Formats: sequence, C-alpha cells, structure tokens
Amino acid sequence: MKWINRNDSQANYEDRRGKGRRNAAVGGVGAIIVAVIALLLGQNPFQAIDMVSSIAPGGDSEVVDPSRANENEDLKVLTLGVFNSANDVWAEIFRSQLNKQYVRPTLVTFTDATVTECGGATAAVGPFYCPADQKMYIDLNFFHQLKSDFGAEGDLAMSYVTAHEVGHHVQKLLGIIDQVNQYRGRISEAEYNKMNVKLELQADFLAGVWVYHAQRMNMIRLEPGDLESVISATTAVGDDTIQKRSRGYTVPDSFTHGTAAQRTYWFRKGMQSGDISQGDTFNDPGLG
Repeated sequence: MKWINRNDSQANYEDRRGKGRRNAAVGGVGAIIVAVIALLLGQNPFQAIDMVSSIAPGGDSEVVDPSRANENEDLKVLTLGVFNSANDVWAEIFRSQLNKQYVRPTLVTFTDATVTECGGATAAVGPFYCPADQKMYIDLNFFHQLKSDFGAEGDLAMSYVTAHEVGHHVQKLLGIIDQVNQYRGRISEAEYNKMNVKLELQADFLAGVWVYHAQRMNMIRLEPGDLESVISATTAVGDDTIQKRSRGYTVPDSFTHGTAAQRTYWFRKGMQSGDISQGDTFNDPGLG
C-alpha cells in the first residue's frame, strides 16, 4: 500500500505509550463490552475478560517508562494515517450518502495496559473499540504479533485492523452496537454469539469500504501483493482458523467473529463495492 496523500494530524489522538496502568480491573458493563469486542485475536470472550480482570483491582496507578514513549513509531505513523484516512472517508459518506454528521472517535495507543470507560484492558485483548467513550485502543505491539503469530504482514494487513475498529465506531454512530447489546442476557449464548459474528463481519465489510473510497479519494494506492496480505490477515483471524490451531477442532456455536472465509468474503465485498447498503450482515440469509 502506497500513500498518495497521508493525513498526519494528531487531532483526536492520545499517545499513552510508555504509560502503562497497574491495577486496572474490568467488571460490570465493562466486562460485557470487552466480551463483545475481544477483536481479531479470535479469543473466547470469557477468556478475554479473565485476562483483563487478572490485573488486580484496588486503585489503578500509572507506570511511566520513558524508554518506551516512542516505541513502534513507524507503526504509530501508519496507524494514525489509516485512522485519519478512515475518518475522512466516513465523514464524506455520512455527509453525501446518509445526510448525517460524522463524529470522529479518538485513537489511543498504549503500552501493555490502560484504563477505558469500558473498564481496564491489557494488550492481551487485542485492538478494540470502546463504545462508552468512543475511543479505539491499540497496543502497537499487536502488529508484531499479527505478523509473527498469524503470518499476516504488509501495510494493508495492518491497515485493515485499524479500519475495522473505525468500522465499529460507524456502527456505534448508527445505533447498531447498542441494538446488539440489548440482546445480551435475553437470548442464549449461542444465539448472541451469532449476533456478534454479524457485528464483526459488518465491521470487516466497513473496513473494505474504506479501502474502496480511500483509493478513489486519492489517499492510497494498492500495490501488488496488498490484497494477498490483507486476505492472509482475514484468514488468520477467522474463528475456525484460531480454534483449529489452538484446539485441533472447531466449536461453531462459540464463534464470535466469523470464519476465515466469512471474514474474507465480507471484507472483499466492501472493498469491491464501496456501497454501504450492501453490508447488512444482520439480514443476510446465509448467516442465519
């Protein structure tokens, strides 16, 4: 992926690198949201809550490590560029297609652990969006893990992660996340997981929509190998891929993000069409 016009503005950006949090615990509604948005790692949401909650409660305190304040600076520049690009794309789509005003989220980069309005979070949860404060949180070391553990490398593969999180913000602004959360505890776990899969696949679709429009708005240009790199990412983080590797078998009722094929399909659909009306995963008969 080559930048044609990268926006490096640091508006709506909080840099918490080198400022970890100790004793940040998650509970209540925070636990619910973390379960919903334990993104991309394909983790069991209850395991994600356990990992976050393993940080002992009792008052959080900031742990400052100046040596890590500029850690992964190249990844920060890329992530911020994609974040700004996605916001510019969605501001235009909201204005021209939805007749709505787009409210930009905030990007937070952190080191190891941080505190959010959804509760405390560690890097183990992976990149996530918190609807309560409309901020997306990324420990940039995740991108090294994406490459080393999942075999997904390349700028577009990493950009997909950021664009996916901005997609969740779009869902928040459109009321979709709130609608899904209303079903929490009112339907079976298996049925709720199916709804969460649809939520995640729609965010994948919206990430693809960003690629479509970012090219046409002369922000980026795709290069040979880019499509393969992002497909390696969508394939690697499919629930079936993760479960087969960790367990040796799959449990479809526990899927929370979608299979590799589903994630790839919806991202490509968004990237090829750029048409937000084609991303209604909730009424797609193929998803049940």
